[in-house]
Amino acid sequence: MKFILTLAPLFLSSLAASKSFLYAANQQTLVDGHVSVPGENPLNFCNDPDSYSLTIDNVDLEPNPPEKGKELLIKARGNFTEKVEQDAYINLSVKYGLITLVHTKADLCEQMKQVDEECPLNGAKVFTKSVTLPKEIPP
Repeated sequence: MKFILTLAPLFLSSLAASKSFLYAANQQTLVDGHVSVPGENPLNFCNDPDSYSLTIDNVDLEPNPPEKGKELLIKARGNFTEKVEQDAYINLSVKYGLITLVHTKADLCEQMKQVDEECPLNGAKVFTKSVTLPKEIPP
């Protein structure tokens, strides 16, 4: 769960506030009907990011793909095109193939504290976070 909540503020889901929240700057690759998140990662957007108000330049994971029981370095860069205020929430889904492992709604501003940011959020942002992955995650 620590890994999942760390990824939450790093642009990996869509906002459940007044409108969709994320958008990827570089046109992503369409994989199995999903739009991939730009960068060195195995991540996909849950929804079409065309209406999102955060442009994701990249999310890089080291190592890629993540390895269970190892340290994971997450580097993300993006640009908020609209100001994000308190009471903004994100919906986060983590899937392993067709199986949903986690589906949760989280307070975005609370999650941003994990990467030393506070609301309101606006403009260009760069995040770096290191987490140790549990040994019990699927391969």
